[in-house]
Amino acid sequence: MRKRVRWLVQGISQVVLDLLVFAAAAVAAYLIRFEGWPPGDFLRQMAVLVPYLVIFRLLLFFLLSVYSVAWRYISIREVFLIAAALLPVSVVLLGLRLFLPAKYTLFRVPLSVTALEFLLALVGTTGARMVRRLVHERSNRGALNNVGKPIRKNVLLIGAGDAGNIVVKELKQRPDLGLSVVGFVDDDPKKYLSVIQGVRVLGDTSRLAEIVRRNRVDEAIITIANASSKDIRRIKEACEKARIKVRIVPGLFELFDDEVKIMRIREINIEDVLGRSVVQFESHRQDIAGHYRNKRIMVTGAGGSIGSELCRQLAGLKPAELVMLDKDEFSIYEIDGRMRKEFPEVKAVPVIGDVRSRARLAPIFEKYRPQIIFHAAAHKHVPLMEANVAEAISNNVLGTKTTAELAAERGVESFIFISTDKAVNPTSVMGAAKKIGEILIQELAAAGGTRFSCVRFGNVVGSRGSVVPLFRAQIAEGGPLTITHPDVRRYFMSISEAVQLIIQAGTIGGRGEILVLDMGDPIRIQDLARDLIKLSGYAEDDLEILYVGLRPGEKLLEEILVDEEKARGTEFDKIFVAPPNEVDGRRFSENLKALLEAAEAGDEPGILRSLKDMGIGYQGRPGGSA
Repeated sequence: MRKRVRWLVQGISQVVLDLLVFAAAAVAAYLIRFEGWPPGDFLRQMAVLVPYLVIFRLLLFFLLSVYSVAWRYISIREVFLIAAALLPVSVVLLGLRLFLPAKYTLFRVPLSVTALEFLLALVGTTGARMVRRLVHERSNRGALNNVGKPIRKNVLLIGAGDAGNIVVKELKQRPDLGLSVVGFVDDDPKKYLSVIQGVRVLGDTSRLAEIVRRNRVDEAIITIANASSKDIRRIKEACEKARIKVRIVPGLFELFDDEVKIMRIREINIEDVLGRSVVQFESHRQDIAGHYRNKRIMVTGAGGSIGSELCRQLAGLKPAELVMLDKDEFSIYEIDGRMRKEFPEVKAVPVIGDVRSRARLAPIFEKYRPQIIFHAAAHKHVPLMEANVAEAISNNVLGTKTTAELAAERGVESFIFISTDKAVNPTSVMGAAKKIGEILIQELAAAGGTRFSCVRFGNVVGSRGSVVPLFRAQIAEGGPLTITHPDVRRYFMSISEAVQLIIQAGTIGGRGEILVLDMGDPIRIQDLARDLIKLSGYAEDDLEILYVGLRPGEKLLEEILVDEEKARGTEFDKIFVAPPNEVDGRRFSENLKALLEAAEAGDEPGILRSLKDMGIGYQGRPGGSA
């Protein structure tokens, strides 16, 4: 109640202050123009005009929500809003002066008065708010000096770009955090000794230890929103050598509102060290957002790791409607709750249904009429699918076939199939099922109509059922960490980065192309395990690592996703077009029918036989059946 009363009092005081500013600006404009009190008709004009001017300016401030802006956070953006609210009245006065006949002297305000009044009103209203902000910040600092003063920490900001500018600005507004910025570190030589928000750039990261020692730094914050995993690892190691704690601002993939806030600064995690890459997105932002804005979008598998992140990032692009489809009730319950909390303005519809059931999907398509579909519904766990081959084929093949065929029949504009690196020369049932999905998409694309494409990528860090959550659980239990083989390597990418690239890829292609995401260099799982151990606060030798052998369907090394000799580039730096899958169409179709019949009957030998006979590169299980 007290907060509401205080807010009301502050709002009323601001309105009264603006009223005085508007009146003073109008009178001052006349006084300046005539170098004293205006003569005769102009004095009468001023007396009549000022009350109406004040009333209309206040009305426009209310209509354009100027009073909803917190004056303590006023910035250039708010100055433009205030200018926009002042402009209409000035334009009306200008029009009356230029187009009214000379006999209407009362309404023909001198041009110089109109211009002066606008400028004085702008300076007065913005200046009053800035003064209030300065007084508020100074009084806050004074209160902290007198009552409950926190322990001050000297903070070094690594990165003197836009994110660094926002962080230092917000830290100055939050003295209660007890963080004092001693300087910036930046590797751009042009920024050396420059001053940002009153804070100097002290040098580059090669001098980090010296800067930390000289300025008695307690903590560093990496303020580079698009820092690569390589840079984060390098800076983290330098901070560890300097014996200071290091935190980081969120990556661009985490910032749906493009803002870095102090409360979002967090500890460095394994996704930063392994999966965070620099992706040039800004130059394409408007085109990508325009592609999805006001569209009806459906995401299948919306409750999974990729599907749920797709929903969150697509919501930030302002679709007309977002249909979240999954067969798992609890997963849909979770993503629905997150969407309501994070994107209450987006019309996100939770739908429970199985992509294998045409009878269930048909009315969903009829009701929601999706224009764009991201098909992420799939079983992905390789060893589990080796033990449940009928379910793997039923969900990953029949589900894709049913959904894609319905999309073509109902005139869906665009269909994006989420594939995997395991579809390249598949050795597992899961990989073979995804390879079949890619071929089905190619065949449907050839018929025209709906724009079909596939997006193929490798492992995402931290997805459900993947190695990172497993390692975290094993670390929490005190070890040991289990690895299949000392030399096993995998391609990794953060979930948020992978999804942003999928969204980018969804704007290109459409003729069945296989769009491949550049995953960078493969990473040894052994190195990943050691990084996680250190990030958890242990020394490398504190926890045991056990090697348990490769599991069914697993490869020691994954196939190269982007073969520069065969793949061609696209307008996006990290997205390439792989050569199409080449198969004997008749042989493929005959075995596909037999495959689906065997899956429905639960005939595992029949499934493996059909996969081997389809001509998709699957050779069957080593030394075993089919």
